[in-house]
Amino acid sequence: MYKVYGITVTRTFRVLWMLEELGEPYEFIVAPPRSDVIMALNPSGKIPVFQDGDNTITDSSAIMTYLADKHGKLTFPAGSIERARQDALTFMILDELDAVLWTAARHSFALPKDKRVPEVKPSLQWEFKQNLDRLAARFEGPFLMGETMTIADIIAIHCLNWAYSAKFPVENETLAGYAKTMRERDAFKRARALDAA
Repeated sequence: MYKVYGITVTRTFRVLWMLEELGEPYEFIVAPPRSDVIMALNPSGKIPVFQDGDNTITDSSAIMTYLADKHGKLTFPAGSIERARQDALTFMILDELDAVLWTAARHSFALPKDKRVPEVKPSLQWEFKQNLDRLAARFEGPFLMGETMTIADIIAIHCLNWAYSAKFPVENETLAGYAKTMRERDAFKRARALDAA
């Protein structure tokens, strides 16, 4: 059985949601970043950490790509032009949404106080909005790439949820509607229920 280490209010949620979409059994071990159990598995102290038997994988995107390829779901086949488009979209979301949100988080609480520059947040919010509008222009519906849900959708929705909690504006109606629909998925709700547990 797969094992997922982390906490749900982080990128760990992406992996949990994906496993719920795949219908694969897993064990969820609650472990915050830099805890002893995480440090023993990942010297960087970052979460999530994923185990498949004796093999350990870190980084949510790497974990999701591994699972998608292994199970042949939530992805297009490697070597196809559709997969290249999917990867380009995924990397765009990571670079232009996730990275902007993480920079804001670092300057809000993650960095030592004397290294934070809180004044950068309005600039990051502006950048996030521009990037969100560019993503909306690529939206095909009902999923980012049309009729096929991929890992890019999971990462995008996680970023949109993160944006709401970080008080970043999500004013794009196309993506706000898309996010609302995605949050109604049963797999999303099952992963979200782990918050309460």
